[in-house]
Amino acid sequence: MIPELPIPDELRAMLDTVRRSGRPRLVGGGVRDWLLGLPPQDFDVEVGGLDFEKLRRALTPFGATDVIGRSFGVIKVRGATTGATYDFSLPRRESKIGAGHRGFAVAPDPLLSDAEAAARRDFTINAIAYDPFSGEVIDPHGGRADLQAPVLRHTSAAFAEDPLRVLRAFQFAARFDFTLAPETVALSRSIAATFAELPLERIWGEWEKWAMKAIRPSRGLMVLEETGWIAHFPEIAALRGTPQEPVWHPEGDVFTHTQFCLDALVALPDWSASDHNPTLMLAVLAHDFGKPKTTARAEKAGAMRWVSPGHAGAGGPLTESFLRRLGAPLKFDAPVRALVENHHAHDRHSAPLSDSAIRRLARRLHPANVDDLATIMRADANGRPPLTSPETHARIDALILHARTLQLARLAPRPIVLGRHLLELGRKPSPDFKRVLAAAFEAQLDGAFADEPGGQTWLRAFLK
Repeated sequence: MIPELPIPDELRAMLDTVRRSGRPRLVGGGVRDWLLGLPPQDFDVEVGGLDFEKLRRALTPFGATDVIGRSFGVIKVRGATTGATYDFSLPRRESKIGAGHRGFAVAPDPLLSDAEAAARRDFTINAIAYDPFSGEVIDPHGGRADLQAPVLRHTSAAFAEDPLRVLRAFQFAARFDFTLAPETVALSRSIAATFAELPLERIWGEWEKWAMKAIRPSRGLMVLEETGWIAHFPEIAALRGTPQEPVWHPEGDVFTHTQFCLDALVALPDWSASDHNPTLMLAVLAHDFGKPKTTARAEKAGAMRWVSPGHAGAGGPLTESFLRRLGAPLKFDAPVRALVENHHAHDRHSAPLSDSAIRRLARRLHPANVDDLATIMRADANGRPPLTSPETHARIDALILHARTLQLARLAPRPIVLGRHLLELGRKPSPDFKRVLAAAFEAQLDGAFADEPGGQTWLRAFLK
C-alpha cells in the first residue's frame, strides 16, 4: 500500500483555509512522482468551486502572492516558513486560436469537474489528482495504469494542439524510463511540421530536463526517432545507419552506440555523485557527430574495415550547430565542443602521455577539464556491449593519475609569465608583447619552467 502523500505543514494550512469555500486538489508532477515512489518536488493545487478573487483573498495571509494572470487563474504563494513556492490555480478550459505554444485562449471555469479539468493535461500520468482531505486518488483518464505499464499516453486529442508536448514526451520517457503509446506516436508524427512554431527557449527547456534528469536517456532518442521528430535534429538523425566495424563495435550503428553510451554515462559513479552537469550529457550525445562524414572502408590491421579517421575533430563544428539548434546557452559551446574534439586523447595511437601532452590537453579542454573528459571516455568505452575493454579503462586511469600528479585534473594551466614581467625588465608596451607571452606559455607547457622565478629566468634568456 502506498504511503500517504506527504504535504508540508504550511501548505496543509493553506489547503484548510481554501477548503472553506472551494475544492482543492493536488495535481500534476507532485502526484505523479509520489505514485512512482519518488519524493514529490512540486506541489501544485487546483481549486474548483470558487472564483479568482476569493482564492486570492484566502491565500494572502500565508505569504507573498504573485498573480501570474487572471486569464490563467494562477497564483504563486511563497510560504512564510520555508520560502517554498506553491502554485494555486483554477480549473480552466483551453482552445487553440493561433500557432505556437502560446496560441491558446484560456478561460478559468470553477465549475469544471475533475475529469474535465484533467482532460487539458498532456499525458494521463500527469492528469491524476489527489484529494488532500479524503486521501482519494482521482484518476479519470487511467494514469495509474499507465504508470504501472509504464507508458506515456496522451490524455486527449488536444495533445496535438501544442507541439511542445512531443518534446515533453522525449524528456519524460528518458526521465522515467517509459515507452510512448502507439497512438501517441502516431499523433506526434502527424504534427511533426509544427516544430517550427516552437521558440528556442522552450526547446532548450525540454532538452535541459533531458540532460539533467534522465535515468535512461536513450529512451528520449527513441521517442525522437519513432515520432519522426529526429529530422529536426539532423546531427542526431545522421547517426542512424552510419556503420561501425563489428570487431570494435558489435552493438551496431553509431546511433545505437550513442544510445548505449548515454545510458552508460548515467550508470557511472561519477555521474551519480555529480550535479548531473548537462555539459557531460550533451558531450556524450555529440561525441560521434563527426562519424557520418568521415566513415569509410579502408584497410586496417590486415583487413578491410569501417574506419572514421578524424571524426573527433570533425564533430566540433557540428556540435556547435546542434547546440544552436537547441537554443542552448552559449556557455555550453566551448566545453561541449572541447570534450567532443578530444574524446580520443587516451587512445593508444595518440601522443604519449608526457607532462607536456597533459598540460596541452588541459589547456585545450578549458573550461571543461580532464576529469570531465575521463567521464566521457568511460561512457564511450562502456557503450559497446557485449564488448568490454579493461585496457581502455586502464589508459583512462593513467591519464587521470598523470593529470592529478600535475594538479591539472580539474584545472587548466595558467600563464606564469605575464605582461608585468616584461615591464619590470624595462620593456615598453608594444604589439610584440603578444608574441613573447605566447612563446613563454608554450615553453611553460613544454616544461621549461614551473614557477615565477623560473619564468623570469627563461624570459631574460629569451629576450637576449
